[in-house]
Amino acid sequence: MRTSFDKRRLLSAFCLVLLLALSFAAVEIAQAQQTAPGAPANPAAGSSGANQGAPTASQLALARRLVVASGMSRSFSIVIPQFMDQIATALTQTRPELIRDLNTVLTDLKPEFDKQADEMVDIAAQIYVKRMSEQDLRTAVTFFESPAGKQYVDTQPAFLTDVVTAMQGWQGKISTDMMTRVRVEMKQKGHEL
Repeated sequence: MRTSFDKRRLLSAFCLVLLLALSFAAVEIAQAQQTAPGAPANPAAGSSGANQGAPTASQLALARRLVVASGMSRSFSIVIPQFMDQIATALTQTRPELIRDLNTVLTDLKPEFDKQADEMVDIAAQIYVKRMSEQDLRTAVTFFESPAGKQYVDTQPAFLTDVVTAMQGWQGKISTDMMTRVRVEMKQKGHEL
């Protein structure tokens, strides 16, 4: 059971990292689309520390919109029910008599922890503000709030599922191919594996 839990946790973490990477890639695409052909790229964009001073309310509002519009916030909000399910499963496996009271407690605590997911949106917005200029934030928000951006965000969950599935097959093939090649090469050096 623990192995299944660890795999689910690893898969959730992988999906979150992949989602973040895809969001950043989409931001880069949106920025590139806004740059006129032949014009130099905006030097304030990217990870150059675009905003050295304290963020303005406008920057934070744009960054928060970006976190929500890019679909990143939904990754934060699913963590709370997942953790609650994991706690309920862990506690009731050995103490099934706790189910009713535990469900009540978890339901009562959910709004409190949902606010903490909202805090993660603010943290992500702060990170965006450090990494992107206000204009770049505006450009990215414009993309994610456009029909193409919304379609991009809507396809992410299915896309991530397909990528994870494809990656599992790819990892298995790479692992087998690599071990086969290592065995062949080691055999040529006089070692039987």
